[in-house]
Amino acid sequence: MMNQNQGGGTAALEEIGRKAAEAARILATLSTDLKNRVLLTAADLIVEREQDILDANAEDWKAAVERQMPEGLLDRLTLTSERIAGMAEGLRVVAGLDDPIGSVGHMVRRPNGLLIGRMTVPLGVIGVIYEARPNVTSDVFALCFKTGNATILKGGSDALRSNAAVTEVLREALRRCEVPEEAVTLIMDTSRETTRAFMRMDRYVDLMIPRGGAGLINTVVRESTIPVIQTGTGNCHVYVDSPADIVMAVNIINNAKTQRIGVCNAEESLVVHRDIRSALLPALELKLKEKNVELRADDASREFLLDAVPATEEDWGTEYLDYILSIKTVNNIDEAIEHINRYNTGHSECIVTSNYIHAQKFLREVDAAAVYVNASTRFTDGYEFGFGAEIGISTQKLHARGPMGLMALTTYKYIVYGTGQIRQ
Repeated sequence: MMNQNQGGGTAALEEIGRKAAEAARILATLSTDLKNRVLLTAADLIVEREQDILDANAEDWKAAVERQMPEGLLDRLTLTSERIAGMAEGLRVVAGLDDPIGSVGHMVRRPNGLLIGRMTVPLGVIGVIYEARPNVTSDVFALCFKTGNATILKGGSDALRSNAAVTEVLREALRRCEVPEEAVTLIMDTSRETTRAFMRMDRYVDLMIPRGGAGLINTVVRESTIPVIQTGTGNCHVYVDSPADIVMAVNIINNAKTQRIGVCNAEESLVVHRDIRSALLPALELKLKEKNVELRADDASREFLLDAVPATEEDWGTEYLDYILSIKTVNNIDEAIEHINRYNTGHSECIVTSNYIHAQKFLREVDAAAVYVNASTRFTDGYEFGFGAEIGISTQKLHARGPMGLMALTTYKYIVYGTGQIRQ
């Protein structure tokens, strides 16, 4: 048995990679029933071992507080009974989803009689480097395992005990169902040297996915020799058009900004049509005061705000992950779209409007993975999209975009049926 507490070093990583690749070949052949049984067993065990996981998380949380971790990141780190129940439910939902592996589509018969189609297959071994989000551990496992992929996890030091506790539960579920426990492995060595070596394991790892802040993502993209899917940061905007329902706008902005500040789909910037400032901004300021949100606004917006401070150019492009909101006034929807496309990170953008033509224009012209009309950006999430969980939210355009569910973790191979054809 490969113990997840195995140390770092090149030899240890080589062993982890080799065993993950061996496991991946077995996982690719598992029946849907067996995969679902593992996931349901893991869900039950997570609930059963809730206290063990909470105890481990409490140690991580205490250490993070002592290091004065920012509130938004501390929220990401924190596990509660409710969040653990959500982790278990995510495993159960993924178990209930259709298994894409082995499905065949796009069958075409060529003039020479060959029947050519595409079969969905696993990617192989997926590496995930992530920061203080212990729930990511179970989400990643669920999606990778259901699609027949082995997973190597490299969490940050802030959540090391929490990640280890969750991973051990997952590995026990695999053992109980007589499936190789190397289907999921957590690298316990958190050193930069080990992280750098992990990013160069292209002999064994087929895809690398970073989840975290801009620094982590940029480092992985720059240094990895393994293909990378970027799960980008979230400088998300809400644009309030004219006309718009003011009560709806205030509720959407308040939810997008304050429901959870430390997540990538939280709103960071508000764009306001100048004709609706007098109706919207005073009401919004009053609502956001309940959460002590700091407002950083341009001069045209500050005319209708009591306590806003002047915004700088830097504010328009900042992912705060904090109780801070930038506010920009524009003259029309074209200016709004131009501003958003200039400063956004390709994540999630929203328009609040009563104008159908403007809504359709916004949907067509805003460049982002998820674009909303009259709804909070907080819904950009694998569970909310019906994927059960997500391995990340891709802000790039190749292979996968937006919340990444099961299909994003597969590839395909061509299958060809013949009757003896030879090429002339």
